[in-house]
Amino acid sequence: MPRRSSSSSRWLQRQARDSFVRKSRQDGYRSRAAYKLLEINERDKLMRSGSRVVDLGAAPGGWTQVAAQIVGARGTVLALDVLKMEPVAGATVIEGDFRTAEVRAAAAAVLAGAPVDLVMSDMAPNISGIRIKDEAAAEELALIALDFAREHLRPGGALLLKLFEFPGTDELMRELKRNFDSVARRKPEASRAGSREFYAVARGFAPGCGI
Repeated sequence: MPRRSSSSSRWLQRQARDSFVRKSRQDGYRSRAAYKLLEINERDKLMRSGSRVVDLGAAPGGWTQVAAQIVGARGTVLALDVLKMEPVAGATVIEGDFRTAEVRAAAAAVLAGAPVDLVMSDMAPNISGIRIKDEAAAEELALIALDFAREHLRPGGALLLKLFEFPGTDELMRELKRNFDSVARRKPEASRAGSREFYAVARGFAPGCGI
């Protein structure tokens, strides 16, 4: 049997100690990230019954599960990811790169041409340890999510976006402020203390601004 690497062993030990990992298993969520979204939505009321939501980079589906529970049968949840993802009750899952014309057409068909209330992205790049490379990858994912939001949000809609504390993040925040009436930073309890991640809550989408 192959030996685990030291980094793999540390990850397993951290998972075993993590109260949110244990709680997610008890509550039936696919990832501890579900509690980040639950806390943010409790504070900012981004979703409610009947909301139309798109979850970008959704796998393994923790955020999709939360969204489907909140919006209910009257709402719509569309989950997109290049990775294979098991179905989520109350949501439509599309596997593929949402930057491609094929996947965008499939998404448009699910949304039936109607704008959405919330676009959310918990996407993160694979960390290489090379700061400049990691910052560029994180920025690219954020801008991709923003472009999708510009295309699909209703006027006044919201974007929930994972960002990281990099030198270029302030410019990303300014770009969000050019497109939305208000932008706030959130660091939910379930975010690991040592992580550079935080979440931008952008509300009041103004079509045509910032372009």
